[in-house]
Amino acid sequence: MAEHPTDPLGPIEPLHPGEPTSTTELTAALGGELAGDVAADSAADASTEPAPAGTSASVMRSSALMGVGTVVSRLGGVIRGIVLAAALGAGVLSDAFSLGNTLPNVVYILIIGGALNAVFIPELVRHMKDDADDGQGYADRLITLVGTVLLLVSVIAVVIAPWIVQIYASSQSTAASLELATAFARFCLPQIFFYGVYTMLSQVLNARGHFGAPTFAPLVNNIIAIATFSVFIAVAGSARLTATTLEPGQVAILGIGTTLGVAAQALVLIPVLVRARYVWKPRFDWRGAGLSTAGGLAFWTIGLVLVNQLAYVVIVRLATTANVIAAQNSTTAGGLTSYTNAHLIFILPHSVVTVSVVAALLPRMSRTAHAQDFVGLAADIGGGMRSVSALIIPASLALVVLGTQAGIVLFNYGATTMAEAELTGTVASVLALGLLPFSLYYVILRGWYALELTRTAFWITVVLNGLYLALAVPLFFWAVGQRQSSLGLIALAAGYSGSYWITLLVAWRVLSRRIGGLQTSTTVRAVARMGLAGLVTVVAMETAQLALRGVLADHGRLSALLDIALVGAVGLVTYLAMARALRIDEVTEMVSMLRRRLPGGR
Repeated sequence: MAEHPTDPLGPIEPLHPGEPTSTTELTAALGGELAGDVAADSAADASTEPAPAGTSASVMRSSALMGVGTVVSRLGGVIRGIVLAAALGAGVLSDAFSLGNTLPNVVYILIIGGALNAVFIPELVRHMKDDADDGQGYADRLITLVGTVLLLVSVIAVVIAPWIVQIYASSQSTAASLELATAFARFCLPQIFFYGVYTMLSQVLNARGHFGAPTFAPLVNNIIAIATFSVFIAVAGSARLTATTLEPGQVAILGIGTTLGVAAQALVLIPVLVRARYVWKPRFDWRGAGLSTAGGLAFWTIGLVLVNQLAYVVIVRLATTANVIAAQNSTTAGGLTSYTNAHLIFILPHSVVTVSVVAALLPRMSRTAHAQDFVGLAADIGGGMRSVSALIIPASLALVVLGTQAGIVLFNYGATTMAEAELTGTVASVLALGLLPFSLYYVILRGWYALELTRTAFWITVVLNGLYLALAVPLFFWAVGQRQSSLGLIALAAGYSGSYWITLLVAWRVLSRRIGGLQTSTTVRAVARMGLAGLVTVVAMETAQLALRGVLADHGRLSALLDIALVGAVGLVTYLAMARALRIDEVTEMVSMLRRRLPGGR
């Protein structure tokens, strides 16, 4: 279901529809225009001494452009999730599809995806700067090597699909459920290769200052997936609402359609690369080409990925077990698919804000780290964290207040009942308690990789995963021991949020000591003011929601939508007013930038 390879180098995130253009031609055109704008910004940055990255105009412009692409792609991912929920519901049948379609992403990340995401952007930047051919040869060899490896891995994975499924599936899964998940996996595992192609081509574009196309490309995937699920609904009809298994043809529709979406997401970048004057040429002369240096850096990254995936195995097995128990006790269905959809809601603000800011910052962070300019690197990271916090804090608090309503509006369709949709939204609200540390940790971790200190990042990730399991597993078994499988999912979300708060403090302290400071006092003061503004905002939203309970009758999605609109408007006005009163510069800067970009804005 993932529209792009999930990044294991930051947060542990379920592989969801939506890390994550209606036609190839449209995508290429839009991506090319955005890439050209961002490339011009990058060229301007290169010619002058960069200002602190978190507040520089060029980074803000690049972030805004990528934000547009991310918003469009993520909205497509949300619609994709809605249609999937309508098609398959939230029960054991849906979990079989989610598991089978998740495995390609897992295997890809496990084999090589993490090293590509964390190590090769800095290496590409260096080779662009130092090589006479602007890094063309290095990129050619890298794509050839990784593509060859992933093609072989894809073939092997299809052959051993039953064994892979058994690793991640619940020990309580029935034979029919395992067989269905395996059938989905066989259709979906070729996605491994296309995930690699998408990631590599995106890295080449980003290293050359072209950020727009990779953020728009997932929309192709989403449109194809939405069409696939819609065809399935038409073919399966109303019988799907109570189905406990699927016909082979129905499995093929879902499996082939989702794989075609991933392939299109990757291939749509090729015309953009051509416009950016990069054409890949197969190169098999790998020895002595500098790939061994990156391979050495990737050693600890691969270890990090292994640790993440070991934790992910546990979480997937627990989530699927929750649904099996729910089916046995005839309680509200909620398992891997529900947890995945809750994470889809939770991750949206992070994807729009944090990923956009960091993608624009990362090449500059790599340059300052390479020059041993630790003061500049601290300014990049600190400024980035403050800019991210300005919008992540109100978004997280809004989701805490309105998460249940969001679940109803987004997922109460077709085969998904009101109770199942409410559970999804409640889990999203609990996850939202950890949205701020999740995003700030993401920024800090990119600082480690800019410094090429992958071993330190590995050990911090060990701490993160250990905390996650130490908190989530006991809570989960206590919850299901009370015959409350839905509480099991909430326990997983609570462990997730708690682990990030603790790990953020550790990671922040370690990186600050490594580079001689991280603008900690400035950042803490700014975040504290934002937190105060957010606290007042929550009080205002809760008050408004309490008043509305006597006005809005319970009409399901309509009431939930009105609640979100009215209470959300109160929250937005309150937060902006408090930001002005408390003189939170990061908020006013972002509002001013957005205002200038609106038609007629100044």
